[in-house]
Amino acid sequence: MLAALVRAHRIGERARGYVALTKPRIVLLLLATALPAMILAAKGWPSTDVVIALLLGGAMAAGGANALNCYLDRDIDRIMLRTRLRPIPTGQVSPGEALILGLVLGGVGVGLVQAVVGKMAAAMVLGSYLFYVLVYTLVLKRTTPLNIVIGGAAGAAPPLIGWVAVRGQVDWEGLILFGVVFMWTPVHFWALALNWASDYQQAQVPMLPVVASVRDTGAWISVHAVATLALSLALVWVDNMGPVYTAAAATLGAVFLLAAFVLYLHPTKARARWLFHYSNIYLFLLFAALAVDVFL
Repeated sequence: MLAALVRAHRIGERARGYVALTKPRIVLLLLATALPAMILAAKGWPSTDVVIALLLGGAMAAGGANALNCYLDRDIDRIMLRTRLRPIPTGQVSPGEALILGLVLGGVGVGLVQAVVGKMAAAMVLGSYLFYVLVYTLVLKRTTPLNIVIGGAAGAAPPLIGWVAVRGQVDWEGLILFGVVFMWTPVHFWALALNWASDYQQAQVPMLPVVASVRDTGAWISVHAVATLALSLALVWVDNMGPVYTAAAATLGAVFLLAAFVLYLHPTKARARWLFHYSNIYLFLLFAALAVDVFL
């Protein structure tokens, strides 16, 4: 009986490790940008089959990419305080298991999207998967402070993929939504990196706060916050959005921009943490307002 309980505990620990490798909170935020884009593209609820296939396949591909990120970054994850409790550094999951998980999830996810949604959406999912793993993780992250600026294209792809899944083509609305997330991403990650600059420095990862002053980092955060707000409001003009989205984009964006400016003028770790956490809330509520606006 005791042996059975021990085995069950070990299996449970291994399963939790597999889930942690996929970074589920990040995946959920990605899905929260894809679904509203699909709703906007359909001007209502899209085909349920397409929604389920894209969200499930996209989640699997994103989770697989995150698992491969953990596999490839296992050396620096052991060094950094922020990441040393991830499944590979703690021995909860072996590097080989993470590699297999990442490849299987990516392959199955892309295959599901191709089978149900279509080749164009599947190609974009595959492109995002490969870009995050091969371009961002393997090359950009360790070589340039522009790592998250360029690499953010992978995380910004879900709303554009959602648009294409419904419309079958790339339109301005999808590109604008891509741009919103693309410009939001550096604000989000640089605010986080300001609190972990010593971690990144020790791991020799040239995140912007490692190679630039806190004031310069705050300036670049502010520039990207301005661009995020501008693009979110551009959608009002391009797609004739209603009052719910318009009010949300203006109000949430104003707070986002104000927090960035305050961080620039009076940089502290507490303000950087606040901006980091608010950036998650901002993106989720902005895209939620987009979906609500369509239905109303």
